[in-house]
Amino acid sequence: MNQITKLSPDDVLPLTCSRAGSCCFGNQVLLNPWELAVMADAKKMTAREFNQLYCEFGGIRLRFDGDLISNHKKACRQYVEGKGCSIYEARPLACRLFPIGRYIQNEEANYMFKGKQFPCLAECPEVTNLPTLTVSEYLAGQKTALFEEAQDAYLEMVQNIAEIAFELLLDTELASSGDTKTLAMWRDAGKKSPDILRNEIPQDWVDLILFPEVEVNKEDPMAFITLHHDLFQQKAQERFGGLENINELRDASALMLRSALFLASSIGADPKGLAEVWIAEAKNHGAKV
Repeated sequence: MNQITKLSPDDVLPLTCSRAGSCCFGNQVLLNPWELAVMADAKKMTAREFNQLYCEFGGIRLRFDGDLISNHKKACRQYVEGKGCSIYEARPLACRLFPIGRYIQNEEANYMFKGKQFPCLAECPEVTNLPTLTVSEYLAGQKTALFEEAQDAYLEMVQNIAEIAFELLLDTELASSGDTKTLAMWRDAGKKSPDILRNEIPQDWVDLILFPEVEVNKEDPMAFITLHHDLFQQKAQERFGGLENINELRDASALMLRSALFLASSIGADPKGLAEVWIAEAKNHGAKV
């Protein structure tokens, strides 16, 4: 397990960027659907077009396969030599936070970096000659607030999609039938990468997750995500509201679980860990394995 160094808002670090562009090479940047829409809008294209051109890993991660190479690492496709990020103002949370990481614990945001030594010191040692900043000052300067709000809202949407999977299992005849296959399908989904999950989710549901027909406003992620969530709930109700057949209920529950895990992957959550938590909760409410 990689060691992490936890941070407090008042910790002072060499966080003033040297503009060397090192972070634009060889990294992994995940995108939630609002970030995808914001970046696509900055490129004056649809989210679907941006996704096809610039994303991988099931469509939730930026491609780092540009022609430019630094330290044997390829550049992000949005990086332009001599300029930097071509859509800097629309960059996602992962880029705004770098080299800091963020995680939620006990419903509170926490910050950290990987390892004992501050990551920038290896790639950009010149930062030691630049002004230091507190973590809170750095976050304010990077304008992370709206992007953190979006990340947390999508975490809530993940939980709500999983709740549909629970309802299809526990609030129907499925659980009382003695079914043992549904939780096995949940566990199997938790073991799969986003690109495999995407292939196992029908295209219309993938489209709804990644490319909701919602007008993007880069200044108001909550309006976008609220409508996104409502569209998903509406479609689930229309598709599954009248199901009674055991096999159909099982397939629908597994589909919702896959959808929740696929969306969770886009915000950096651990699919396998989430699946196991949800399986344990379902078992506590009478589901069988």
